[in-house]
Amino acid sequence: MSGVRSELALLSEWINPGSRVLDLGCGEGLLLRHLRDTRDVIGYGLEIDPDNIRLCVEKGIPVIQTNLDAGLQDFDPASFDYVVMTQTLQAVRYPEHLMNEMLRVGSEGIVTFSNLGHWRSRLKLACSGRMPVSGEPGWSWYNSPNIHLCTVQDFESLCDTMGITILERTFLDNIHRSRLGARLLPNLLGEVALYRFKRTH
Repeated sequence: MSGVRSELALLSEWINPGSRVLDLGCGEGLLLRHLRDTRDVIGYGLEIDPDNIRLCVEKGIPVIQTNLDAGLQDFDPASFDYVVMTQTLQAVRYPEHLMNEMLRVGSEGIVTFSNLGHWRSRLKLACSGRMPVSGEPGWSWYNSPNIHLCTVQDFESLCDTMGITILERTFLDNIHRSRLGARLLPNLLGEVALYRFKRTH
């Protein structure tokens, strides 16, 4: 698991060996390389950043340059076993459309996101009167790539509205450990949320 974020190592355990995986917003290809090397998956990545695409190519990861807001129209239904999107849901313009697309081209979807309902975010807003910023350090509210920040409750409500069944969920702290408090009160104490889901039949 060296070189792979803890959340990516955890979600990789949800993926069966030999599966077909599409990674949306795959970054530099760390997850796909890990899945290829440890679970023998057939993986493809979608990415918009040219520097990340170059890094994927250097790792031998098949990658296509695309904007996720355009959808997944280039892929046929049921092309993949899993469609994965890590720390990207909040940066797309139409999250519900992309989740529908994920379950059109894949049997299951897996997403991870930073939970804006965490107590630190609530406290910052209450005490400073300023918008908390989720994601990498150095962003402000006006230049962050995040446009649809959400909470655990928001995401689960969206799944219910869309007729999506949540199969598994895990909540981590800021250094990606699974703690009892986050399991008991995920919307308040979980900082990173991981979900595996499928379409309700």
